[in-house]
Amino acid sequence: MFNNLSEKLDKALHTLKGHGKITEVNVAETLKEVRRALLDADVNFKIAKEFTKRVKEKALGQDVLTTLNPGQLMVKLVKDELTDLMGGDTVGINLGGSPTVILMSGLQGSGKTTFSGKLASYLKTKKAKQVLLVGCDVYRPAAINQLQVVGEQIGVEVYAEVGNQNPVEISLNAIKHAKANSKNVVIIDTAGRLAVDEEMMTEISNIHKAVTPQETLFVVDSMTGQDAVNTAKAFNDLLNFDGVILTKLDGDTRGGAALSIKSVVDKPIKFIGTGEKMDAIDVFHPDRMADRILGMGDVISLVERAQEQYDEQEARKLQKKIAKNQFGFDDFLSQIQQIKKMGSMKDLVGMIPGAGKALKDVDIDDDAFKGIESIIHSMTPLERSTPNVINASRKKRIAKGSGTSVQEVNQLMKQFNQMSKMMKMMQGGGGRKMMQMMKGMK
Repeated sequence: MFNNLSEKLDKALHTLKGHGKITEVNVAETLKEVRRALLDADVNFKIAKEFTKRVKEKALGQDVLTTLNPGQLMVKLVKDELTDLMGGDTVGINLGGSPTVILMSGLQGSGKTTFSGKLASYLKTKKAKQVLLVGCDVYRPAAINQLQVVGEQIGVEVYAEVGNQNPVEISLNAIKHAKANSKNVVIIDTAGRLAVDEEMMTEISNIHKAVTPQETLFVVDSMTGQDAVNTAKAFNDLLNFDGVILTKLDGDTRGGAALSIKSVVDKPIKFIGTGEKMDAIDVFHPDRMADRILGMGDVISLVERAQEQYDEQEARKLQKKIAKNQFGFDDFLSQIQQIKKMGSMKDLVGMIPGAGKALKDVDIDDDAFKGIESIIHSMTPLERSTPNVINASRKKRIAKGSGTSVQEVNQLMKQFNQMSKMMKMMQGGGGRKMMQMMKGMK
């Protein structure tokens, strides 16, 4: 995520290292590189120019923070400006109304239908809402089917009227259906349209007027960069939407859309899509994103994700097993499954301060645990519960059954033993204190 931008900003800010004080000359050198990094990220020239101008004014007018060296000071100033550029504050979704009506708009291929499903899943699981998805793309036969597949996957009802070519009528009927069936959120998935298509733009305007939604969201593919920002402006002029959804942010190495869109349409980015799975949706936090762009990680989001997977009852069972030296490979496998539920490995690594930079050339695959899981699944129940029984002949059989080598099995055994020792050392309140500390950070 934003790898190219992060790398170039890191190089630009290194310019000030070694200087004893901030001067117009070294600030100008640094900000020239910062502006170049923003332009390479497909940020609008005017926005990039104004950004560096504000940083320069703050840097040269700085007569406090004398304990910081120039490099640290410049990083802080750039971080603050990046946060402001992306909106400053986190803006949540408006869930007023009975039911709450959310109208999804956007271009063809922006990921609107998939994100409608992600949003429905998020509201169902995180906000305990009864959600109804509505298929209003009457022009693309596969669109309704796609929404129905998504709805079945997340356990959310999909309302559709096959043969009805009037999306305004379908939307109004869907809201009546929601009221009659105790649904408190209605998400209307409209047809993808081009801003230049006057007829289609009029149609979504008519839907908007008819249903008076609490939230009108514009879904945009972040990888289209500046084009996405221009399109957002055209839609906003017509709909005056409430917020932006950036999809495919996990594949965006530049970041132009995320950095520019707030300045152009003056509407907040509310959610981002960070992967293909239905739970790959995050509330957008401008300050946390600025930290990530500058290689500082995002510990708060990492802790929040860990919190979501933390099961107190299971943790107590695990503590008892560790205390009795009964921690086995089934427990190890359970821990791996919890980590996998937290999201893509690449995204998680990016949240650890410094890790993204250190592992920038390492391809972190979501199947990183596949070999380990294969080895554990090739063990007998006895071997998983009592690892000490695994001798040389058993290792050969396990390696053969998992399609790995004895060396890989030995490596896993070593890692497992190290983890067991570490967990044993954490007994006596250490592990519990860590979880309490994590809860306090929420």
